[in-house]
Amino acid sequence: MTRPGYPWRYLALGTLTAALGLWLVTLWLPGWLVTTPATGDSPSRSVVPGTPAGVAEGSGAEARHISATLFYVAASGDALIPVEQNVAYAASPTDQARRLVERQLGPAPAGHVSAIPAGAVLRGLYLTGRGEAYVDVSPEIMTGHPGGSQYEFLTVYAIVNALTVNIPDITAVQVLVDGREVDTLVGHLDLRQPLRRGLRWVQRTP
Repeated sequence: MTRPGYPWRYLALGTLTAALGLWLVTLWLPGWLVTTPATGDSPSRSVVPGTPAGVAEGSGAEARHISATLFYVAASGDALIPVEQNVAYAASPTDQARRLVERQLGPAPAGHVSAIPAGAVLRGLYLTGRGEAYVDVSPEIMTGHPGGSQYEFLTVYAIVNALTVNIPDITAVQVLVDGREVDTLVGHLDLRQPLRRGLRWVQRTP
């Protein structure tokens, strides 16, 4: 025989169970909404471009750098001098090469003079399986160049050496201008083929 009020106890129990389930969903749902990579290993995170994996944007951690040898005009004006500089780290050789050239084309550190005409920037960089790098620089490297055979050699070999010294897999570099192969920058150095490291243009330290 069914006792009066028996169905109401089941109804109250069902209502309590539903409320508990709703509370659990509200508590844990934000964690389930994080996008998970295809590998299923862990939720994805926003990573600052150019920083090593695991350094999240806004984490407060310093970006990773490498110590690189870049090249600037010696006080005598007739050679390059090697200067150790911090350059942002990149995981792939191509990206690392881009960062090296961008830093070489940028302003010289205090107390040094750049061999690169002001305003010249990197437009693109490509590596081949033969160890050759093709560096596409904006037209300012020609239009802003002061001229002279010696300074032209310093300009070109600052770029060539920056890559061949710091990335062993790069054995030769060809400088392009505005996406095109050029015969020369200002009439002296043949740029129609990749050039190998030119340490003869680097001043020897005592």
